[in-house]
Amino acid sequence: MLVLLAMKKRRNRGKKSPNLKALKRSIVELFQGDDSPLTHKEIYRLLQVKDKILKHQILFILKNLLTDGTLKELGHGKYVTNETRQFYEGKIEKTASGAGYVICDDLETDAYIPPRNSGQTLGGDRVRIVLTGKHTGKNPEGQVVKVIERGRTEFVGNLRLDARTCFMTPDNSRIGTDFYISKEKLNGAKNGDKVQVKILDWPDRAKSPFAEVIRVIGKSGEHHTEIHAILAEYGLPYEFPKAVEDFVAALPEEISEAEIAKRRDMRQVLTFTIDPHDAKDFDDALSIEKVKDGLWEIGIHIADVSHYVEEGSLLNDEAYERATSVYLVDRVVPMLPEKLSNKVCSLRPHEEKLCFSAVFTLNDKAEVVNEWFGRTVIYSDHRFTYEDAQEVIEKKKGKFSEELLLMDKLAKVMRAKRVDEGAITFDRVEVKFRLNDSNHPTGVYFKQAKDANKLIEEYMLLANRRVASFIGRAKDGAPTKKPFVYRIHDVPDPEKIGTFSTFVKQFGHQMNLNSPKEIANSMNRVLSDVVGKSEENMVELLAIRTMSKAKYTIENIGHYGLGFEDYTHFTSPIRRWPDVMVHRLLQKYLDGETIRNKEEIESQCKHSSAMEKLSTDAERASIKYMQVKYLTGKEGQEFNGVISGVTEFGLFVELEESLCEGLVAIRDMKDDHYDLSRETFSLVGRKSGKKYQIGDSVRISVRQVDLVKKKLDFELV
Repeated sequence: MLVLLAMKKRRNRGKKSPNLKALKRSIVELFQGDDSPLTHKEIYRLLQVKDKILKHQILFILKNLLTDGTLKELGHGKYVTNETRQFYEGKIEKTASGAGYVICDDLETDAYIPPRNSGQTLGGDRVRIVLTGKHTGKNPEGQVVKVIERGRTEFVGNLRLDARTCFMTPDNSRIGTDFYISKEKLNGAKNGDKVQVKILDWPDRAKSPFAEVIRVIGKSGEHHTEIHAILAEYGLPYEFPKAVEDFVAALPEEISEAEIAKRRDMRQVLTFTIDPHDAKDFDDALSIEKVKDGLWEIGIHIADVSHYVEEGSLLNDEAYERATSVYLVDRVVPMLPEKLSNKVCSLRPHEEKLCFSAVFTLNDKAEVVNEWFGRTVIYSDHRFTYEDAQEVIEKKKGKFSEELLLMDKLAKVMRAKRVDEGAITFDRVEVKFRLNDSNHPTGVYFKQAKDANKLIEEYMLLANRRVASFIGRAKDGAPTKKPFVYRIHDVPDPEKIGTFSTFVKQFGHQMNLNSPKEIANSMNRVLSDVVGKSEENMVELLAIRTMSKAKYTIENIGHYGLGFEDYTHFTSPIRRWPDVMVHRLLQKYLDGETIRNKEEIESQCKHSSAMEKLSTDAERASIKYMQVKYLTGKEGQEFNGVISGVTEFGLFVELEESLCEGLVAIRDMKDDHYDLSRETFSLVGRKSGKKYQIGDSVRISVRQVDLVKKKLDFELV
């Protein structure tokens, strides 16, 4: 505390008085966290004061604070703040500069917390704040008065060790501070190591929290180290507990005749899978059978994970905690052990498998004439890769070509109908890295959805939509209010969609913002118009950023992006926990049960949404690392790029060849002094008027590649 500083000054200056101003500030700060009364003895203890003179000074200051109205006295010797202030609570997200933004349910916009007002906070902490009355842009400005709960206590980063000091710099710059580590707490770690640390204390007035090394991950910059650092940073386990593995090992692989007898037998119906060429976990299959002319029965068969993952089991608890499979660049962190995900549950060709199925009778217009949901047993006749299926669709010949072409035709009808009803179609290109045996990226390729991908997508959407409607709607279309897991997507924030409209107008694209459906139609027109143009990638990226985030909940508000009133996730239980929940709930409703544990279902929904975000962040971190690794050794080389972001400190540029993103620092733009124009998303030269805008094509050279910090620095050519 400041009082310790005051004591130090007193010792150093002999007869001079302590720093009363600092001491007064320390006392006032004690009352800012809450409205609890404090006695003078409690103040001594909290400020760690034992010196009699300082105690005397505190009493003197307390009297002055009573006189000027800062404090008031409750009874004899109990002091409380005299200010009527509104406190807000929320989670703080930090920036690299030390500033933060607090997300509060009771505030319309996030509260900006400048570094001087952020106190001893770390990114992710739950904090109590008070607004200062100032405003920065559109955000109210506030001050942290109390850390209620640490968001986390373990962190991953790079160790900097010299003769005198040792600090760990977190990989996640949003933590907002380095960690001090004493030599006794290094536990064998050396300079340049990637380590995991645990926070021990954060002494008053110390700039950095104190921590100890709990794990040496490896040498910073090495592939194995960096991937394991990502796993540690996001708390992702890279192996299953032995008890869980033993539990799974004991599960039978054979399907009993008794179990088959309980199910609809669809082993004689033509069934196949369509998946990526390197897939091992096949969690969906399609079947097709002609009913009569103009009518076909199409089955969407999903691995019956809930049959093997029983409620209350060790496996159940482990799968719930993980909640999702995480797909890093060079590996998968699965939700289920390999025996289940790649063998027992996987719908492998020429094997009988247990499924939970949605079976639809469709006419020539792809309209659902009849539907059935329930447990089945199937036999997959063939495994298509996406490339195999695409070849059949394009050449109109090959294995099961008649059936595949018919399903493709119906899928295209369903897709056109979705778009007409307000679905927004994002076809953003996905970049993939080619890795050698040492996991070093040797090249990139682009993954784009073709007809075969879209075929699978449409039938999965059909199943997810109809399952949600089956539970969520009565026959007359009225909501049933039955507790269920919905995948919801809210309408875009008006301010964000307005900003997007302003941006695309610069390229000659117009948006109609009169209604949610008109917004969707306009968005589709813009996305179609930009195909093949320089701004295509950036417009698609900004469009995605404009959208609200989808999540899981029992409160059904529909899915705006898909244009559905009802939507859930039913089709991927091998890799998503909500799908397991949906299977269980659907079966209970089919059995006529009444569901009463709404709170528990919503709690699992919130957990699943949180783990989904964590998974996405981890996947992005692994991609960023691989992008930096790919450009290592390419310093000085030139590439074509597109400006992907504009800030007051420079331009973010995404390379056309690899989609790697780096920064052109404004300090390196020597030809002029550039200012940020927020209205036009651009940097504008003061003298020349030259403008660098989001979506502009530029030529850059690679200035610096930092594998440890995962940073790419570019300069304009």
